[in-house]
Amino acid sequence: MLVVMRHGATAEDIQLVVALIQEMGCSAKTLPGGQRTAVAVVGNDGRLDGTRFAALSGVQDVIHVTRPYREVSREWHPDPTVVQLSDGGAIGDREVVVMAGPCSVESERQILTVAHAVREAGATVLRGGAFKPRSSPYSFQGLGKPGLALLARARQETGLRIVTEVMEPGEVDAVAEVADIIQIGARNMQNYPLLKGAGRTKKPILLKRGNAATIEELLLSAEYILAEGNPNVILCERGIRGFDSATRNLFDVSAIPVIRELSHLPIVADPSHGIGRRSMVQSMARAAVAAGADGLLVEVHPNPDHALSDGAQSLHPAQFRDLMHQCRLIAEAIGRRIAEPATVRS
Repeated sequence: MLVVMRHGATAEDIQLVVALIQEMGCSAKTLPGGQRTAVAVVGNDGRLDGTRFAALSGVQDVIHVTRPYREVSREWHPDPTVVQLSDGGAIGDREVVVMAGPCSVESERQILTVAHAVREAGATVLRGGAFKPRSSPYSFQGLGKPGLALLARARQETGLRIVTEVMEPGEVDAVAEVADIIQIGARNMQNYPLLKGAGRTKKPILLKRGNAATIEELLLSAEYILAEGNPNVILCERGIRGFDSATRNLFDVSAIPVIRELSHLPIVADPSHGIGRRSMVQSMARAAVAAGADGLLVEVHPNPDHALSDGAQSLHPAQFRDLMHQCRLIAEAIGRRIAEPATVRS
């Protein structure tokens, strides 16, 4: 970090900066220049809060030389992280993991029907929300704990692992009992008590990018989970808010290679939320695999026209089967493969 002083900053101004750097546990090196002086922070591991310098008299600018996050950065951890799942599965290695299912768990018949359908097509993880954050308080909010019980039933029948969302710190333990992967949704990406609580479970965490969040903000949120001692974080690109209403969100495919360059954590893509229109989900899913995504999160419903949430972006089971075939071809073309379901134990 460099603290750049204003032109004409006094010796006392510079000394205040030096004293604060030392108070924060680092060393300071003054770098006089022809027009202005800069003070280098020596020994900063990326955890210092640069905003503390901004209010000091004589400070012009604070320049971050290292990233504001450490644990998630490739600078500190150059090798890719492979998140191990139960029963031997993994996310972040050569295999691309496909997670599929309805936006929300609606009934026993619905979740079991779609679970069998996506497993037959080749998915290895069942997605489905027992707790659902909705923009309107009058929309379907999910079944809650009974929905968790139905997800557990679906796993027992199909052998699929479960990814489902947690919304409140007080619900973490209940969700962790059922989920193989705990999802923190876009609306909760910066819910820091929830991030800490989920991190303490040590279970794999699927962290979705907020709909107005930068990539740096997503990585800083992931840092909260790793700081709790949980390295099992899977990042998720699910679209950000744009100005064009032609699609639900702006699906940022470029975030996939950017994150792979900045962070060692695996990155998956959710083209269903990213685009919000059934007719475009398949093309965006193909693009995500080609861009290097370690997995896909795809919404599938046995009868999308009657879905209680996000029916407009949910694929029919037949469409999902076609998508799996297409993604297998793309994965093979770039030297990867789509993960296949494990044999169901009798």
